[in-house]
Amino acid sequence: MNRDLPGDCPPLETLTAFALSALHEHEGSACAIHIAECAECLRKFDSLTLVAAALPQWPYDILRPGPGLWRRLTQRLSLESGLAVLPALPDEPEPPWEEVAPGTFCKVLAEDEPSDRVSMLVRLLPATDYPPHEHADVEELHLLEGELWIDGRKLTQGDYNRADAGSADRRVWSDTGCTCLLITSLRDRLISRPEP
Repeated sequence: MNRDLPGDCPPLETLTAFALSALHEHEGSACAIHIAECAECLRKFDSLTLVAAALPQWPYDILRPGPGLWRRLTQRLSLESGLAVLPALPDEPEPPWEEVAPGTFCKVLAEDEPSDRVSMLVRLLPATDYPPHEHADVEELHLLEGELWIDGRKLTQGDYNRADAGSADRRVWSDTGCTCLLITSLRDRLISRPEP
């Protein structure tokens, strides 16, 4: 039995979320039941489904929120989560990759001189060694892709490594190439590699 009572119809935002598979299970079930019984909502849902299916082909710049929306979104996330969410605007230029040693590239994400910390992405090309170094403070490494060896310990994608202040990495290398997120001190010191 078809019904078309405007008071019973879900708002367009709900139909849109359903077309994007973004509703909770119980809300999605209720929406599906309504659409099956309402010709007008079925027509809207079919149109929204076509748009949702085309989204992956749209250029990224079209889908990126503007600076005003981005600020409002980060403020709302901060308020709702109770955590400080920094409004890193999407129109800011992305930091460049810099080759700091043969086959080793770094992209500095954040630098905090007062607390002596730096966060950066590090990429090693295949068959590359990272310079031996001593840690001035705690170093945290999250391996995002590839494989990385640290003094005989093999890390694979998703692994985490923590090094304490005063410790040293004598040999860090990757046969496959890798990318990692590194949070470390600005005062780490390069050390000479021991002779074989």
